[in-house]
Amino acid sequence: MSASTLTAAEIAGMIDHAILKPELTRDDVDAQLDLAARYRIFSVCVRPSDVAHAAVRLAGTGVAVGTVIGFPHGTTSTAAKVAESRQAIADGAAELDMVLNVGRLRSGLLDDVEADIRAVVEAAGGRVVKVILETALLSDDEIVAGCTAAERAGAAFVKTSTGFAGGGATPGHVALMRRTVGPSVQVKASGGVRDLDTVLAFHAAGVTRFGTSGTATILDDAAAREAGGTGAARVDDTSY
Repeated sequence: MSASTLTAAEIAGMIDHAILKPELTRDDVDAQLDLAARYRIFSVCVRPSDVAHAAVRLAGTGVAVGTVIGFPHGTTSTAAKVAESRQAIADGAAELDMVLNVGRLRSGLLDDVEADIRAVVEAAGGRVVKVILETALLSDDEIVAGCTAAERAGAAFVKTSTGFAGGGATPGHVALMRRTVGPSVQVKASGGVRDLDTVLAFHAAGVTRFGTSGTATILDDAAAREAGGTGAARVDDTSY
């Protein structure tokens, strides 16, 4: 199906609703979890300390719970990432979004980068692992190298960004990532995905999952367009 004919429900099925800001209170988190359930999105991506609570609150809604590993810098040790992954799974996480070691990638230490990713993939025990490259900090060659390492290590997705490094997904980076990995690896765009037109453009470029906290704006506009309106092309400037 082409991007222009995606329904609101189909878009909802590609959204990981991000609930990651460090300042969020429990009430803030609950409001966002309830929003996710109301919009029937694919999953939430919550802070590791919120996984168990989110799993209970979203039980029976059909919304999966994901979390982040080595977030946001990717510089924790492999052993720490493995321990964090195991705890997240024990708490009810269905998917893990791990940050690769950006400094080692930029240093050309690709065996170390691949081993770090593989350890998390193995700890995940068959659950989906998405590898965050932080593309705003990388050259094109480094993006290719990071994607290749993630694919070799068995990751299910390569992902553009954390949303916390001063840059997010770009059309050029998304296209490069899609060209680099094979068909068994999917691409997730995150960071700066704040409006429906961005979602549609990235989907046309091969993105199959979106990390955003602008879910309500995106899906309300998608529903409006589906109903025959214009969708108003709104942008959620508070999202990440």
